[in-house]
Amino acid sequence: MARKTAMEMVAEARGQIDNLDNEQLAAEIEGGALVVDIREQVEREQSGAIPGAVHVPRGLLEFIVDPASPMHRDGFDLDRRIVLHCATGGRSALATIAMQDLGFTNVAHLGPGFTGWAADGRPVEEIEPIWDDSSK
Repeated sequence: MARKTAMEMVAEARGQIDNLDNEQLAAEIEGGALVVDIREQVEREQSGAIPGAVHVPRGLLEFIVDPASPMHRDGFDLDRRIVLHCATGGRSALATIAMQDLGFTNVAHLGPGFTGWAADGRPVEEIEPIWDDSSK
């Protein structure tokens, strides 16, 4: 099997999924889509988050969304409209493919990622740190 780079995998994934722009995501939010932020907590604390987005770190995504998993969270229904996002759209493109592989039929991702969303002046909410490291 030929080796692929991570960026080749992302490009391949983007060719197989629904890539939303900021305006499309705003409409999806208005329509009740579940927005899922797959960035790490520290990224959210540093940059903020899309208001109302549910946080599911990328490393746990398959376990949390899979209805057969003991870690499954309510709200992740196979036919529900779900839009994933990360910082720049790479991780969320790959994660969208993973969700499709699990049987999700109505999943998309935010192409420009959170960085593009924030740069476009879209709403961002501050995220309070989970850990208090003020004793350092």
